[in-house]
Amino acid sequence: MRRSDAPHAPKTGGPAVPDPTPISLALAQHQGLARLGVLMQESQRRMALVAPALPGAMTRFVKPGPIDEEGWTLLAANAAVAAKLRQLQPRLEARLQEQGLQPSKVRIKVQQG
Repeated sequence: MRRSDAPHAPKTGGPAVPDPTPISLALAQHQGLARLGVLMQESQRRMALVAPALPGAMTRFVKPGPIDEEGWTLLAANAAVAAKLRQLQPRLEARLQEQGLQPSKVRIKVQQG
């Protein structure tokens, strides 16, 4: 783009740009986004419950993923972490069941990108 084709900066005194809405407020104000916010919080809660069952520093290679009516997904940083999580899957599901969380099924996926 040539310099002369670039859009000009808005003149002062024009319409004011509103302050950005904090994400928490935006989530609360929109029904679909509010549901997403609740699901994100629930996923974080589940991660906090299962983290103590993960060996050593493995927690930093595991992220909480989506939750739906069928279960919850843990995202592994690589295939080796996913394999270890699959070994631990019964223990992780038991921890969720002990807390009365349903569904307690844990899915494990390797995080892409």
